[in-house]
Amino acid sequence: MVDRMRKLNSHKLGIEQGETVLFSDFEDGGPMWSGDGQRDVSVPVMFSETFDLPPSVMVTLALCDMSNEAYMRMDLRAKNVTTRGFDIAFATWGDTKFARVRVAWQAIGAVSSEDAWDI
Repeated sequence: MVDRMRKLNSHKLGIEQGETVLFSDFEDGGPMWSGDGQRDVSVPVMFSETFDLPPSVMVTLALCDMSNEAYMRMDLRAKNVTTRGFDIAFATWGDTKFARVRVAWQAIGAVSSEDAWDI
C-alpha cells in the first residue's frame, strides 16, 4: 500500500507521542495467551489536543512478551485516525500466543496557530 505525500499548509506542527498497554493476558488466561485462531484487540487513543487535519500516526512494539513454542504472527496498525484520536489495532492468528503487548505511538500533523487569521 502506497500513500501519497501529505503537504501541510501550516507552518505549525504538533507532535504527540505515548505508550499504550494493549493487553496483559498471561495474568488471567485471556484469549491472546490461551486462545487459537484469529484473535484481535482494538484500543482507542485520544490526543491531548485536536489536530487541524487527521495526523500521520506511526505505531510500533514497545514490549512484546510471547511464547517461544510458535512463530510470531501479528498485524499492528493505526486505524480510524481522526483529528481527535485513533485506534491501535492488533491481531494474531494460528497457534501464536502473546502474553502481553505494549505499543509506542507518535502522531505528527498540522495544528492551529494563534497568529493564523481566518478572513
